[in-house]
Amino acid sequence: MARASATRTEALPDDARGGEGRDALRLWLRLLSTANLIENQVRARLRDQFASTLPRFDLLAQLDHAPHGLTMGELSRRLMVTNGNVTGLVARLIREGLVERRVDAADRRSARVRLTAAGRRAFNAMAPVHAGWIDRLFDGLDAAQRAQLAQLLGTLKHTIGAPAPDKREGRDK
Repeated sequence: MARASATRTEALPDDARGGEGRDALRLWLRLLSTANLIENQVRARLRDQFASTLPRFDLLAQLDHAPHGLTMGELSRRLMVTNGNVTGLVARLIREGLVERRVDAADRRSARVRLTAAGRRAFNAMAPVHAGWIDRLFDGLDAAQRAQLAQLLGTLKHTIGAPAPDKREGRDK
């Protein structure tokens, strides 16, 4: 996850300190710092309670939602990491007996990664505890605030992913 290099407006260039840009920048930094706080809590708890890491948990979660398995490329895209990162993690999980890699019957050139019974048990032990941690981390917000935050973040995600409008519209071309 990317980290902010500046966390206070004093560390910003003079031209980034005014108007709407300043508000947007402050909002971005608030989102980033909040996400980092949550991520750090989850990482520490996974390590302390399950001797696991967040990438391991995330990979097991992706496989839990894909009963027929996923290719390495699909895992890479879903986890938003490089194929090299996934390859090393999958290799470690195979050695531990938590996942298996099988040649894809539909495309013999690729392999699908699936949870083993031990991997499913490990994930099923972690998942409800993880969900409880997340619930408790959001205890400071009531149900209406959670719904509002989810709606606002959904809107932001949609607008960020949308193509930028052509600023030349309406001008003579």
